[in-house]
Amino acid sequence: MARERLCLRATTDYWINAMDGQPFLFINQEVDPGLLATLRDDLVPWPEANVPLSVEQQQRLAADPCAHRFTLVFDREGYSPAFFHQMRQRRIAILTYHKYPGESWPAAEFAEHPVELAGGETMKLAERGTRLSNGLWVREIRKLTTNGHQTSILTTNYGVELSRLAGSMFARWAQENFFRYMREHYSLDRLIEYGTEPVPDTIRVVNPAWRKLDSEIRSQTGKRHRLLVQFGAQALAEPLSEPEVDRFQQRKGQLQEEIDTLTRHIEQLKQQRQQTDHHITVKQLPEEDRFTRLRTERKHFIDTIKMISYRAETSMASLLRESLARSEDIRALLRQIYDTEADLFPDAATKTLTVRLHHLTQSTHDRTLRTLCDQLNATETLFPGTELQLVFKVGST
Repeated sequence: MARERLCLRATTDYWINAMDGQPFLFINQEVDPGLLATLRDDLVPWPEANVPLSVEQQQRLAADPCAHRFTLVFDREGYSPAFFHQMRQRRIAILTYHKYPGESWPAAEFAEHPVELAGGETMKLAERGTRLSNGLWVREIRKLTTNGHQTSILTTNYGVELSRLAGSMFARWAQENFFRYMREHYSLDRLIEYGTEPVPDTIRVVNPAWRKLDSEIRSQTGKRHRLLVQFGAQALAEPLSEPEVDRFQQRKGQLQEEIDTLTRHIEQLKQQRQQTDHHITVKQLPEEDRFTRLRTERKHFIDTIKMISYRAETSMASLLRESLARSEDIRALLRQIYDTEADLFPDAATKTLTVRLHHLTQSTHDRTLRTLCDQLNATETLFPGTELQLVFKVGST
C-alpha cells in the first residue's frame, strides 16, 4: 500500500463504474493477472453471457460490420493493439488513452466542441484515422489544453461523434473521485479479516524459476550498460606518452573483455528463460514457493454492502440537488444526517413506524432535511419484514 508505505496482505479489485461514478460490479483477483487478462477472461464474458441482444440489435450487427455491442472504457494500462483486434472481432468497441501518441498535431486542426460532463464543458478536439502496429485502423481523437498539451485517445467505436467519445473518456475521472471518496468515508481498502485459505491449484502464477532468470538478466544487462559507459568515457590525457598509451589500451582491452563475457552470459540466460515456462499452475509450484490467499467471503459481502450504500447515498444526493446552492456540500450534509440521532415510534394501530430525527446544527439544514423527509414519505415505503409504513419527521411535532 503506497499511501501507507506498508507491505500488507492484499488482493486486487477491478471496479466497473458508470460515467457518473456509480459502481456496477467489481472483480476480485487474489492472484492478479493484469488488466488485459481480467478484461478478456473475466469482465467481457459476463455481459456477453448475461446481456441478451434484442432482434433489432442482432439485425444491426448483421447489417453493419462496424457496429458493436458495447464500449469498454479503460486506462492506458490496457493499451494493446492485439487486444483491440480481439475485441473488434467480438463486436466490442474499446476507448482508451493512446500510449504512444507520437508528434503533436497542428493547432489549426482543433475546433471547439461541447462535451457532456458533470458540469458541462467545451473542449478543443481534433480527429484522424490511425493505423496501429498490427494494421488495425482506429479513430484517434486529441484534446488540446490551454497550455498546448495534447491528450490522445483511441477507439474502435466508429459511429459516435467525437465529442461524445471525449466525454466518455474524460468522465473516467468520476471513477477516481469514487475511489477517493470510498477510501475516505467507506474504508474501501480496509482489510476486512486476516484469515487465509489455500489458493486453487488451477490458478496460473509466474514461474519462480522464470522470475529468477528474468531478474538475473536485468541485473547483468544493467551491469553491462555501466561498463559500456565506462568504455566510451575512456580518453587519453595530454601530453601523450608511450606508457600512457599502453595503459589506455590495457584498460580498454579489459573493459572490452568484461563486456564480451557479460554479453555471452546474458545470451545464455535469455536462452534458458526462453526454454522456461513463464506461467505455471499453483499445483506445479515447489513447496517452498507455495502461498495462501486472503479469505474472500466476508470481503465480498462487505464490499457489496458498500456498493449498495454508495448508490443509495447518490440517489439521496440527487433528491437534494435543488435544495442546496453548492452541490459539493450535499454529501457532507448527508453524512451529518446519518450521524444524527433519531427516535423510533412504532404504532401498530395506524401501521406506521415514525422516525423522528433530531435537529441539525443549522436551520437551513433542517429545511433541507424536511424536504428530504417529504420526498421519502411520498414513496410510502414499508419497513422490511413488517406492515409498518415508514414516516420521517424532523424534531418534535
